[in-house]
Amino acid sequence: MSAKPPFRADHVGSFLRPKALLDARAAFREGKIAAAELRAVEDDAIRDVVKFQEGLGLRGITDGEYRRTYFHTDFLLQLDGVEEAGGTQVKFHQHGGRELDYAPPVMKVTGKIEHAQDIQRADFEFLASCTTGTPKVTIPSPTMLHFRGGRDAIDTAAYPDLEQFYADLSAAYRAEIASLAEAGCRYLQLDDTNLAYLCDATQRDNARKRGMDPDELPRLYARIINDAIRDRPADMVACVHLCRGNFRSSWAAEGGYEPVAEVLFNDLAVDGYFLEYDDPRSGDFAPLRHVPRGKTVVLGLVTTKLGDLESADSVKARIDEAAKMMPLDQLALSPQCGFSSTVHGNDIAVEQQAAKLRLVVDVARDVWGEI
Repeated sequence: MSAKPPFRADHVGSFLRPKALLDARAAFREGKIAAAELRAVEDDAIRDVVKFQEGLGLRGITDGEYRRTYFHTDFLLQLDGVEEAGGTQVKFHQHGGRELDYAPPVMKVTGKIEHAQDIQRADFEFLASCTTGTPKVTIPSPTMLHFRGGRDAIDTAAYPDLEQFYADLSAAYRAEIASLAEAGCRYLQLDDTNLAYLCDATQRDNARKRGMDPDELPRLYARIINDAIRDRPADMVACVHLCRGNFRSSWAAEGGYEPVAEVLFNDLAVDGYFLEYDDPRSGDFAPLRHVPRGKTVVLGLVTTKLGDLESADSVKARIDEAAKMMPLDQLALSPQCGFSSTVHGNDIAVEQQAAKLRLVVDVARDVWGEI
C-alpha cells in the first residue's frame, strides 16, 4: 500500500452540499442564525462526509469544502489587500452544446498582500480530529490573484513593481503553509485553473488583451508557486490540480496540456498533478511524456459533470493508454474535478457521486492492487 499521497484512488476534494447545510447557509445570510450556529451545522456535515469517504475506502480525506461558497474566494479574501470586485462574464459550456452565462467573482488587489491570520488551520484541525485517514487541505493556487485581472486588477500605488507583488503573495502563502504544517498537515493541494486555461486558444487571446504573454505565464506561475511552497516540510506532499472550469456541470476552457507541459511537469516543484482527462476537451496523453521520475499524475478519467457511470473496462483502457507515455507506477486515478467547486454543485445526484467514487476505488484496486 502506498505510504504517501497522492493515493492510487484519490479525489479532488469538494462534494455536493447536503440540504441541511445549504439551508443553514441561507439562514445565516438572512441573519436568522449566528456564525457559531452555522459552524455547528458545518461540523456535523463534515463528520458525515468524512464517514462517507472512509466508508468507500478512500485514504485521502477532505472536509468536502463544506465551509466555502467558492473554491477560491473564501480563502483569498482572508488575505490583507484583497477585495472582491464584481465578476467577469464568461460563457461556460455544457455537454450537448448548451451554454451557461456565469460571472465568476474577480479578486482585486487594493493594498499590500499580507497573511494577517491563519486561514485554514482551524478547519484542518477539525478535519484531522474526525478522521483516521490522511486529511487533505485544498487551497486556491496563488496564481488566482493574477490571471483573471492581470496588471489592471493590482493597485499601482501598492505595487508599482509587480515583482514585489509576486514576492508578497508567495510570502503570504508560505506563512499559511507554515501554519498548516505546524498543525500537522502533510497533504496539500493547490487548485489552479490558470495553467489549464493557458491550453485554450481563446483564453490565451484574452490573456494577451490583458497585457500578458501566454507563452511566458507558465514560467511565471511555476516561479510563484515554487516560491509559495518552498519552505514546506520535507514530508509534506504538495500537489496541483488543473481545472478548466467547473460550475454546475459546465466548463470555460478546453485544449490539451501541450502548451504548458514542459514547464508544468519539470519546472513546477510539486509532487503530483491532478489532471482532467474525462473527455476530448482535455486532449490526449502525449504531454505525459514530459513527466520525470518521482512525480505522480492522478488521471481524472471519471467525470463529475455527468451522472452516467463510466464502465470499469473503459477506464482501465484509458489508464493503459496513458501508461504508454509514462510508467504505470507513477499513475493514479480520481474523478476529473470536484463535485461542487462552488456551493451550487454539479448537476449530479448524491447516489451518482458515490457510484463514481466507488468506481475509482474498484478500478485502482484492480489496476495497482492497492488504493
